[in-house]
Amino acid sequence: MIRLPAERIPTIPEPARAVLRNAVWTYGRATASARPLPDFLIIGAQKAGTTALYAYLRRHPAITGPSWKEVSYFDRHYERGEAWYRGNFPNRVRARGKLVGEASPSYIFHPLGPGRVKALVPEARLVALVRNPVERALSHYHHEVALGREPLSFEDALDAEEERLRGEEERLAADSSYFSRAWWSHAYKARGRYAEQLERWFAVFPREQLLVVASDDLASKPAETYAEILGFLGAPPHSLESYPRVYEQRYAELPAETRQRLAEHFAEPNRRLYELLGRDFGWTAPQ
Repeated sequence: MIRLPAERIPTIPEPARAVLRNAVWTYGRATASARPLPDFLIIGAQKAGTTALYAYLRRHPAITGPSWKEVSYFDRHYERGEAWYRGNFPNRVRARGKLVGEASPSYIFHPLGPGRVKALVPEARLVALVRNPVERALSHYHHEVALGREPLSFEDALDAEEERLRGEEERLAADSSYFSRAWWSHAYKARGRYAEQLERWFAVFPREQLLVVASDDLASKPAETYAEILGFLGAPPHSLESYPRVYEQRYAELPAETRQRLAEHFAEPNRRLYELLGRDFGWTAPQ
């Protein structure tokens, strides 16, 4: 199966990727008036299967969007303005008759994300993927190590997280131009506390406008989960020849002691999530 740009771009070296994106952004901003805003957003969570889901959706003949995921307008690039955001999307001629969407997995985590989305695209359909937070944290850590942004061991990074993130959410909320590297890269535990994030979105959007999907479902029964998401988005039924995992990492098994520690940390946040959604995902602590 031919890979889409959304799948290939993460493999391009960062300097080349920056040049490519800046060229697209410049042209897109200049033609913003001819480009639509999105009908749907995949808002997260990071390391929960958003790359795969966006790739599947982009293969649908009635769905279009940016060539890459993570436009990151409502979190990282909000100061660039609406014209910049529109510039990421196909023009109206290419988008005619299609649903338009994008995937930026830090939207769910940003304290101002819900309000910003509501102000610009209040009718957008929202999809959130959630993954076992222990596995999500480990995957996130190895992602940062691979990018050269994490010098600590996993256990030391978990110990350092509270201090690294101290005051960062308040700074993000106070200054729309502020970018926090610690908040972006080192929130291994915080990004897995899904209930507190979803509660912010449910405070702004009606529940029927936000679909929460378990990443385990996308992996174990992709055809059925893809069909469910299409139905939620209002897209015509569609099937793919295959549902490959787009971006997989391989790393050593997590030590039992560390896994137990993380599972205990997430026990109450998970219980709160199950109560919020009326569904138990089975992320129990090992005995």
